[in-house]
Amino acid sequence: MMKKLMVLSFVMMMVLSMANPGFAAGNSDNKKDIVDTAVSAGNFKILAAALEKAGLVETLKGEGPFTVFAPTDEAFNKLLKDLGITADELLARQDLKQILLYHVLPGKVMSNQLKEGMKAETLAKKNVTISLNPVRVNDANVVTPDVQASNGVIHVIDKVLLPK
Repeated sequence: MMKKLMVLSFVMMMVLSMANPGFAAGNSDNKKDIVDTAVSAGNFKILAAALEKAGLVETLKGEGPFTVFAPTDEAFNKLLKDLGITADELLARQDLKQILLYHVLPGKVMSNQLKEGMKAETLAKKNVTISLNPVRVNDANVVTPDVQASNGVIHVIDKVLLPK
């Protein structure tokens, strides 16, 4: 029963987050910063908790601009399953901050600026590789590009990126 309730809650959260007009791609009127934009979307709870735990909330609320490849809760849950750990264990990792910084580029990079095979240095000082058709960052698909925030842009991805 509990499992069914959790699945139903997850499905409802996904439907509601997709219906959120404030998180539509290309929303150039967004007055919220990257963190507030992601939090208001509703499907980035694990990312928000990780940013808090790693002490990066104030950084991503700062002036920027930043480009964030934001994994959804579904992406984090897949990672947790693949690693065989809990969310609490993920949040306790020594390398949590580096994992999160690996999802952030300095500057604002819109999807129309991406090039096939492009390498971009993240705030973790490691490169990610961009591919097109479909748009991917390393092996993560960009499922919603160009979500505008007051201090940059978010590209929603379906997988958590792990630095190599």
